[in-house]
Amino acid sequence: MLELAGIIILGILAQWVAWKFKIPAILPLILIGLLVGPIAAAYLSEDGTKWIAPIWNGTKGLFPGDGLYYFVSLAISVILFEGGLTLKRSEIKNVGPVITKLITLGAAITFFGAGIVTHYVFNLGWEISFLFAGLIIVTGPTVITPILRNIPLKKDVSTVLKWEGILIDPIGALVAVLVFEFISVGGGGGFTKTALMEFGKILLFGTSFGFTFAHALAYAMNKKLIPHYLLNVVSLSTVLLVFVASEVFAHESGLLAVVVMGMVLGNGKLKNLKELLYFKESLSILLISILFILLSANINIEDLMLLYTWKTPVLFTIVVFIIRPLAVFASAYKSKLNLNEKLFISWVGPRGIVAAGIASLFGSKLLKQGVEGAEYITPLVFMIVLGTVLLNATTARLFAKMVGVFLKTSDAILFVGASNPVRLIAKYLKEKGKRVILIDSNSNFIEQANTDGLEAFKVDVYDEDLTDNIELNDVGYLIAITGSDMVNNYTVNRFSKNFGEHGTYKLASSQELQEASDTERKNFFTPNDDYINLSEAYRENPLIMELKIETAIDYEAILSAFSKEEKSIPLFIQKGKEIYLISEFEKTSEVKEHLTLSYLGKSIGDSYKSNSKA
Repeated sequence: MLELAGIIILGILAQWVAWKFKIPAILPLILIGLLVGPIAAAYLSEDGTKWIAPIWNGTKGLFPGDGLYYFVSLAISVILFEGGLTLKRSEIKNVGPVITKLITLGAAITFFGAGIVTHYVFNLGWEISFLFAGLIIVTGPTVITPILRNIPLKKDVSTVLKWEGILIDPIGALVAVLVFEFISVGGGGGFTKTALMEFGKILLFGTSFGFTFAHALAYAMNKKLIPHYLLNVVSLSTVLLVFVASEVFAHESGLLAVVVMGMVLGNGKLKNLKELLYFKESLSILLISILFILLSANINIEDLMLLYTWKTPVLFTIVVFIIRPLAVFASAYKSKLNLNEKLFISWVGPRGIVAAGIASLFGSKLLKQGVEGAEYITPLVFMIVLGTVLLNATTARLFAKMVGVFLKTSDAILFVGASNPVRLIAKYLKEKGKRVILIDSNSNFIEQANTDGLEAFKVDVYDEDLTDNIELNDVGYLIAITGSDMVNNYTVNRFSKNFGEHGTYKLASSQELQEASDTERKNFFTPNDDYINLSEAYRENPLIMELKIETAIDYEAILSAFSKEEKSIPLFIQKGKEIYLISEFEKTSEVKEHLTLSYLGKSIGDSYKSNSKA
């Protein structure tokens, strides 16, 4: 009981440590597992036993006999299903040629390159060498995101790394599953006609079971044949059913079936997909926390000693510093990425949770089958995972500065809200050379923004996912302009630290405008206007106009004129090449002459000049 509770407690503690220090969770999870397992047995326990022993003496421990094997199989099936849910056909089409090549050509280069090198460096059989190579194809968002979250990068670089991690996870897992199944049906020897037929059965049953059950589950959920409170647990039980049923008909086809099932559901018209993803993500976090402590603890000191050879750093160096750059440069050939951007993408390629989890599962399976060299699979993959995560977590920021992809200033603008006037303002700023991002929970607003050529995402600000988006690392201005005072206030309070390096502003409510002091008004998007005023100005004249201001007297006069005109709203001050919000300009600039003022709504013309002469 103590060991079971300890695994869960230590696992969630590791997840918290990873969140607190912004490092991939796999790092503390594996280190804790090694500490309570082989390290404790070798150096800390008086009697040489592990503090947590998944399997001990073959028939004892937390999971005696085949218990650990079954638990790992089922846990990996749920994790891979969740990965399959995130793989969208539309994303593959739209991510661009570089990312498409990275997950195809780049993956092939990694697969064949690492397989050949492993065969000749460690003298392993071709089957084991290529299984290892298949396992280290994947990077994964769970290891990429924490490393890059606090590194302001050029958008193209962060986009490539983010989408490579998301898309390569299920693809790499699928490759590893197919290679493993090919090895299994071959029996570790020559591949006979019977072996190829068995491999064909695995493909047939894996894909057919996954496809069929995915459509059956989607039909049941969309037709509301399952009560809402049972949706998540029914989907979980269906995943386990598909895995087990597929295994019964064709041994080793279960993992392929759940990946296919996830991909079909993720690309279908499932009404409850987002809710299903949230549940599977939470469940995956718990399973991963338990799984990697168990797997790391199950490693014996003898397995780690297999790595105590000159061959290990040679393999690591070739995989990380030769094969990865070769894959990146081949994939980015004739792309818009420059040399420094390619170098940085080559440097950042940490392997993740899928690689380590499947390696432990396949390693134990092949050991039971008596496949020669199978004992190397788990320690070699864990070495690549730990090595790449440590390397990238400690050096990515420094390397970004060295090669010049580190953004010294974060001046992109994040608008929360994408209504008609906000989209007009965003287009104006984009024409001025600013990077502008819009987020909103309204699908119609986001669709229209994308049609207008703006960068826009459907996001609920109450979700935690926003701060994990590494494509927003260059955001330095946060502006909340929605029709909800509650949303605006929440946005400012919740995200100003992440996205408001140079300033956080919100559209004030009518009550706030009445009660605000002059100091408080300097934090408003416009000093004297609320959402109703903004909407009326847009309806009056949906254009942003410009007005030259030559003297400080004119500046004061025109702002006074705007305060009296309900259907005109001053937005920005341009001073040379710089552009400021009115509130920002008031706080930062003392020289108020030779300016250009941008405003929305009714034309002011020269009416202010009579006031300035008076």
